[in-house]
Amino acid sequence: MTGPVGPDEATVADAAPIGVLLVDDQELFREGVRVIIDAQPGMRVLGTAADGREAVGLVDDLRPDVVLMDIRMPEMDGVEATRQIFAPARVARRTKPVRLIMLTTFNLDDRAATAIRCGASGFLLKDTTPAQLRDAIRTVHTGNAVLAPRDLTSLLDHEFRAPAQPPAAFGSLTGKEREVFFAVVRGLSNTEIARLVFASESTVKTHVGAILRKLALRDRVQIVVFAYEHGVV
Repeated sequence: MTGPVGPDEATVADAAPIGVLLVDDQELFREGVRVIIDAQPGMRVLGTAADGREAVGLVDDLRPDVVLMDIRMPEMDGVEATRQIFAPARVARRTKPVRLIMLTTFNLDDRAATAIRCGASGFLLKDTTPAQLRDAIRTVHTGNAVLAPRDLTSLLDHEFRAPAQPPAAFGSLTGKEREVFFAVVRGLSNTEIARLVFASESTVKTHVGAILRKLALRDRVQIVVFAYEHGVV
């Protein structure tokens, strides 16, 4: 697994364990991953689903922190399930964010790019190691991606061949917020951004929060998607 976008270190000992929902149509795979996750400190599996339709309902009922979603399933595939999980009406009803990692057998899968546009925080190959899976869950739980900037760039360059004009809200960013915006797009962590813009990490976090609020985005991953979607890379 490659490094995250904006790789701020996640703490292992959270106040509450990271709740995970597993979604895959292969029972043997689901149960194997369940054993791996339940063995990790600070994590627990809240439930499992065999298809995307069941997953959408369980996200509403169980309120997991992180969803591991197979990209290819019968009934409803992972991309459509991701689209429904991050539908604006559903997001508005939540009291805490949910992060989602796509699971695929193909590296740089075009369908994974679509899922990232819909709200996923990246993807993992299904032959990933237990340590990589653990680190990925912790990474997305902090709002980062499980793709290196160059890999995310490869996906999004292919996805956005005709960028749309940026909305008026982009013009409302201050000069310092724009500096932080482009640093996030480059994949820099808060620590690295703080050195770049000569500010404290807490100030950088404030700027990132302002960017997310002004552009109506959920997390740092969506900042990168926004940049490619609107041609402001």
